[in-house]
Amino acid sequence: MQQDNRSAVVVIGGGPAGLTAAYELQKRSSRHRPLVFEADKIVGGIARTESHNGYRFDIGGHRFFTKVSEVEDMWHEVLGGDFITVPRLSRIYYRDKFYDYPLKLINALVNIGPYESMRILLSYFKWQVRPYRKEENFEEWVINRFGGRLYMHFFRSYTQKVWGINPKEIRADWAAQRIKNLSLFKAVWNAISGANDTASLIEEFEYPRLGPGMMWEKVTELVEEKGGEVNLRSEVVKVNRDGNHVTSIDVRQWHEDGSAPTESRVEGDHFVNSMALRELIHAFDPPPPPEVIEAADKLKYRDFLIVTLVLDHADPFRDNWIYIHSPNVKVGRIQNFRAWSKEMLPDQNTASIGMEYFCQKGDGLWNMSDEDLRALASQELETLGLAKKEHVIDAAIIRQPKAYPVYDGEYREALDVLEEWILSLDNFQTVGRNGLHRYNNQDHSMLSAMLAARNILGENHDVWTVNVERSYHEEFEVKKPAKPSMKTALAAE
Repeated sequence: MQQDNRSAVVVIGGGPAGLTAAYELQKRSSRHRPLVFEADKIVGGIARTESHNGYRFDIGGHRFFTKVSEVEDMWHEVLGGDFITVPRLSRIYYRDKFYDYPLKLINALVNIGPYESMRILLSYFKWQVRPYRKEENFEEWVINRFGGRLYMHFFRSYTQKVWGINPKEIRADWAAQRIKNLSLFKAVWNAISGANDTASLIEEFEYPRLGPGMMWEKVTELVEEKGGEVNLRSEVVKVNRDGNHVTSIDVRQWHEDGSAPTESRVEGDHFVNSMALRELIHAFDPPPPPEVIEAADKLKYRDFLIVTLVLDHADPFRDNWIYIHSPNVKVGRIQNFRAWSKEMLPDQNTASIGMEYFCQKGDGLWNMSDEDLRALASQELETLGLAKKEHVIDAAIIRQPKAYPVYDGEYREALDVLEEWILSLDNFQTVGRNGLHRYNNQDHSMLSAMLAARNILGENHDVWTVNVERSYHEEFEVKKPAKPSMKTALAAE
């Protein structure tokens, strides 16, 4: 057997970040061989596409829209003609009414009413005159830009539903990252004028015809065709190091036939991580200094589950998704997967509706049986007036731990400690949403992985300071004049 003399690059995690690192490495070098280890049975991480009886569904909706040219190029290199263009339709459900989102002036005024609309405007002007001088938390940041009245209506209850904590406990930098440069004035002006320089409020977007997992399934094929490995059901349980040099990982592999898991050691020359930082730090052997472990233990996450309901008729509503602000139901967001792509369904006379719940592992929602979750989701769909529960003919439940990194009062100081220690390792990088503990979208995770791969090949990029504005989050303002370049991508937060 011929010996493989290529440099082994161990990649922890087979989501967008891990697979992008492997793809980019092979694209730029024939001297390196990526070895990807994914604990799940399918690739894609939180951007995977699950399936049940022929119905494909996302773990939350994943639009493919970016201003990062490198990321867009990779999408089309991989999938080419398998993208479709999807018109956007989304709404907010609040106080038994549906609000168009992005905001449409007449719809909003009719729903809110003239009296409350005037109170919202007066509150906005009040906070423009006397704003919080120092914005330390989410509540202060939003009130300064939208006023206290609108914050009370549309931000406070929904934010608490999503994160499970008081918005005062969420740091202002999360708001600055996720809803940057939008204000009540801009929202109203956009509604009146029809202008829209807010990238995630686009009217259409691209989407793989079989869901986002199609992208990562294809990347896996391409990586393996070039001699790389993508190992599923392979949990990295230990990261071995000699001083500041990582030497190997220990992998626990689960088998499809249900036989006892086996463990093996895999050596590498370089390592790229995308697993959650808290678990990563605890996996190092020997352990990092106590202050690093203490910092890792301060990081928190919000978990997520989706109940996908199959209905006996098509399209109970036309939206791609609806945000549910009502405190009377537990569901936070609802997806209509047929409105994303008809090919996600095997039967076009049915509907596939994703009921998304934000929770914590071990809480009441998380621990509910699948039967009880189906009953809850079916009842809430009826409570919202979207479909009768007797029309539900099937269901699939997926629980997703660590879906969202939490930006609480402790996270920033803790993250600084972790960053400093990880950067002291000479052959180890960490990338992606959980690998950087940054609530970013798919394109930013991919960009951080691309830069990590290029670092292995001799370039010098700081993946920790990739500009989060390149992610184009919900309600993010596009800076139009300059075409994005790698230099602007590296601008600090």
